[in-house]
Amino acid sequence: MFTNRFIIEFGIGIDFHGQDVTKAAVKASKDAISKSCLIGLNEVCGFSQDNINENVFIDVTVAVTRPEDVNTDEVAKCFPVGKVTVHAVKGGLKTEGLYFTKFGDKDDSIETAIASIKVEIK
Repeated sequence: MFTNRFIIEFGIGIDFHGQDVTKAAVKASKDAISKSCLIGLNEVCGFSQDNINENVFIDVTVAVTRPEDVNTDEVAKCFPVGKVTVHAVKGGLKTEGLYFTKFGDKDDSIETAIASIKVEIK
């Protein structure tokens, strides 16, 4: 199968309370896709609602401090079209924050994720 890169975008996501790397990864993915409009899929590629999922491939890499804790299925749900593959890798940032148990905090840290989104078309 031959594909062409259509777009590459980056996003950042932060879970201020709860230290949840999946929430940070989801926010980073949503940040990335909120910065791009894939209008060309219809205009350039001629895709319809019926065949877009067969011709669009989305590769997501999220960098977090605990990649083994990322629920990749939750991250994939951010994308309304295409065949989505999510990879969690070591990276991100864990930094000092505030500790409020009523906000769901387990400690006084903040988890930050960065996402790289690559869209390819067939």
